[in-house]
Amino acid sequence: MNKLAVVAFGGNALLRAGQKGTISEQEKNAYDTCEKLVPLIQKGYNLVITHGNGPQVGNILLQNDGGKKIHGVPEMPLDICGAYSQGFIGYIIEQQLRNALEAKGMDEDIITLITQVLVDKNDPAFSNPTKPIGPYYSKEEAEKLAKETNSTYKEDAKGNGWRKVVASPSPNRIANRKSIAKLAREGNIVIAVGGGGIPVFYVEPHKLEGIDAVIDKDLASSLLANQIGADEFYIITDVPKVCINFNKPNEVKLDRLTIQDAERYLAEGQFGEGSMGPKVKACIQFVKNGGKEAIITIADQLHNKEAGTIIVLN
Repeated sequence: MNKLAVVAFGGNALLRAGQKGTISEQEKNAYDTCEKLVPLIQKGYNLVITHGNGPQVGNILLQNDGGKKIHGVPEMPLDICGAYSQGFIGYIIEQQLRNALEAKGMDEDIITLITQVLVDKNDPAFSNPTKPIGPYYSKEEAEKLAKETNSTYKEDAKGNGWRKVVASPSPNRIANRKSIAKLAREGNIVIAVGGGGIPVFYVEPHKLEGIDAVIDKDLASSLLANQIGADEFYIITDVPKVCINFNKPNEVKLDRLTIQDAERYLAEGQFGEGSMGPKVKACIQFVKNGGKEAIITIADQLHNKEAGTIIVLN
């Protein structure tokens, strides 16, 4: 039986530092990344692709803001904006992966699924929202909006203004996980759980509703990998290996990490919360819950596990 792998695209798979975010930029970046997936597919892997959406949702929220101020267009809530982004990012990845495959004479079905992810409305994260989203406002504008919308705004640490902050709850269940697994194991390439998924909760028994929140995309991707029984879990990032003492004279690149060592390094603060920390946590979660191995690497080396950092049980 072919191996099933979940591959989580990093943010630079579509949008890179210094770029404006035009569709032509995002299409080229997506093609470059998708091209690196072809060797895995040629090896017979069944694939599920996940991706981030932070910059794209930020732009959608800016468009929301401008449309409301200039034309009186009703704003869409964050869960709807997440759904927007899943649709158009999935379309870009699907099209560019098809282009990369056809260039190699390959014809595979690629299917994008708008994915909801269940969270707990009592998750402690909702009592302490920390994830900044959307445009910057003056203090006066932020206070007015906070009162009107019952939202939380915090001042940016770099002094750029005030931004809305939302919770980042833990993902609990991936919607349509059985269908995702079935489609992938039948040889279709599936794109799912974009941006960590659309966070939903049960407002009452048997009634789901979207909620203003952002789920960490690596943790959601890890959960998906476990819930569909994936053999391997890849996180594509912008460094070839996980390091301790990163960017210091005594930096050490890690070829292999056991769960025990990974947890120890996390406790020591070796992996930053805004960078490698969530990725290592996601890999630990995958392996602890039955996954065989997780790999953190760059897109160029997806075909070569030894080029990245492999995280295993022991």
